[in-house]
Amino acid sequence: MTKADIVEIISANTGITKIETEAVVNGFLDTVIESLKNGEKIELRGFGTFKVVKRAQRIARNPKTNQEVTVPEQHVPVLKVSKEFKQGVNEKWSK
Repeated sequence: MTKADIVEIISANTGITKIETEAVVNGFLDTVIESLKNGEKIELRGFGTFKVVKRAQRIARNPKTNQEVTVPEQHVPVLKVSKEFKQGVNEKWSK
């Protein structure tokens, strides 16, 4: 599913035009990105929590050359999905 698909579904379900819906979706995504850049945590009840975590430096291996490579420490955005979200997906796929 793409952002355009999401915009189309929301637009159809709410009666808002696609242009207005796209502006809202883009605004939401921009807000999430900017908040994470600023080190803020975002909680969406029933969906999950977005946050930035620090990954330590590690040694990896290049599969072509089998040579060890050092991957530097980095900060990455993560989404921890809510318990309700996990249960809903699990129930749907268990059938």
